[in-house]
Amino acid sequence: MLAIVGAAIAPGIAILSYVYLRDHLQPEPISMVVRTFLFGILLVFPIMLLQYIIQNEWDLNQAFFQAVISSALIEEFFKWLVVYHSAYKHVEFDEPYDGIVYSVAVSLGFATLENLFYLILNGLDVAFWRALLPVSSHALFGIWMGYYMGLSKFSKPGKAKSIRLVVSLLLPIVLHASYNLIFLTTEYWLWLIIPFMVILWWNGLRKVRLAHEFASKNG
Repeated sequence: MLAIVGAAIAPGIAILSYVYLRDHLQPEPISMVVRTFLFGILLVFPIMLLQYIIQNEWDLNQAFFQAVISSALIEEFFKWLVVYHSAYKHVEFDEPYDGIVYSVAVSLGFATLENLFYLILNGLDVAFWRALLPVSSHALFGIWMGYYMGLSKFSKPGKAKSIRLVVSLLLPIVLHASYNLIFLTTEYWLWLIIPFMVILWWNGLRKVRLAHEFASKNG
């Protein structure tokens, strides 16, 4: 059991540590990052309940609906909501990169507990693939969410500020839905998920760099 817990937690902690340590300018208080991570963990329970109701009580269990609405939309919306209310308006959110830190923290909190449940049910044989795909994808969706949330936070009041905030919600939903649909639409999903994840990682790391550059130019 200890091995399962370690395998479930390690990927999320490793990715979050990397993202946190990239915050060279004004690192966020560890307490706030941990709190946001814990919020992500707690999100699993209401989301699981809502997904259960949708699937079993409302009988909306079509594969496409589950992939796009029940999974992508609901999960990303609640993660966005937590970041918006717990970090976006907080005084410690004082540079664009902070959006990435907090969005990744809540995403990995959610992914870590979800991963633990999955490994308990399916064993350690799938631990590597869980770390490589679901856990890292949640982190990458968080990077996109946080990047645009950070731009919105430090944009001048106006249309651009509002658009960036909306994009910070919609884009992770689209990416998450695309990720889910790859596994549903073809038996050759492996040939699609590999380039999808490579592009996601490349653009995610680019967003990390751009967030730092934005802060340096406007600091």
